[in-house]
Amino acid sequence: MHDIAQAASNFINLDTINIVYLFLVGFVGGLVSGFIGSGGAFVLTPAMMSMGVPGLVAVASNMCHKFPKALIGSIKRAKYGQVDVKLGIVLGISAEAGVLYGAHIQEGIKKSFGEAGSNLYVSAAFVVILAIVGGFVLLDAWKTKKSGNTNAEEKVTKLARWVQSVNIPGTMVYFKSLNAKVSVLFTIPLGFATGMLAATIAVGGFVGVPSMIYVLGAPSLMASATELVIAFVMGLGGSFKFAMSGLVDIRLAMIILAGSLFGIQLGAIGTTYVKPYMIKMVMGVIMVIVLFSRGLMVPVYMSQLGLIQEISESSAKLMKGVSFGIMIFALALGAFIVLKAMWQGRREQRLAAQEAFEHVK
Repeated sequence: MHDIAQAASNFINLDTINIVYLFLVGFVGGLVSGFIGSGGAFVLTPAMMSMGVPGLVAVASNMCHKFPKALIGSIKRAKYGQVDVKLGIVLGISAEAGVLYGAHIQEGIKKSFGEAGSNLYVSAAFVVILAIVGGFVLLDAWKTKKSGNTNAEEKVTKLARWVQSVNIPGTMVYFKSLNAKVSVLFTIPLGFATGMLAATIAVGGFVGVPSMIYVLGAPSLMASATELVIAFVMGLGGSFKFAMSGLVDIRLAMIILAGSLFGIQLGAIGTTYVKPYMIKMVMGVIMVIVLFSRGLMVPVYMSQLGLIQEISESSAKLMKGVSFGIMIFALALGAFIVLKAMWQGRREQRLAAQEAFEHVK
């Protein structure tokens, strides 16, 4: 009985406003996800936390909503030959170990330091990861735009060439996406790190996709598609592990999934109308704004834990309100950029078609 009461205390009350907000969050998360090929969890977890969902429940529910979506996405992209199933499963197995270990750390932090400790851990991880990845993505997009070479062919990195050249007998496996044999001793730490991050902030792709591209030498299209297989394997095991501890709020997962299934299709259509650097630009901008939203809450959680001077209740309330406002701005801006890019792209396409028709006449 105590366990049921404990689990129920983790879950927020869902009124009409919260349900509409969650559906819209799911829609924008799906829109961004379809547009940039990422799971969109870097928007969804902070958005849930902004409305008062405990960090651990937000991560667990996000993971639960993601794995059915990842299964559908990977099947769809496998039809186009973009998925390296073997690489996805090999990385997925070590990622599963990372998820279980990461979930164990999460639960340990909550037990020792309470909800504030768990929220601080998730928020601090978000700030650090978003700063690194968001900064890198924005820089990359800016360089591509400045060079004017927006359709450049991908090159295999020096590191990936070295990894592919190392031969460790008894550990070599051939992967079609790399067109080379690689030792599984390289894939194990990469998969484990992906799973650890997924259990911490529900976004494993931040490690998974770059590691496949820069460390193993996979083309970015195949890396992003193969990540869906890893996300499915991780999500299935992770959701089960968190659910056994009563941390998955299935209501949140289902509402967000419903919204994201609408958004993801619109976002995917949007990619056909824009240049690749624009997709990176959208991703980077949203990451940096979400970073500020979470960063603002870090002192509040630190104050609750007594790590810094206590912040008055009115100041904490104000910071929470501003953090929520920044989150809404990030969601609205993301949706606006994607939809505007789609509208402009379609308009240019129509004008080009019209000119071509008049030229033929």
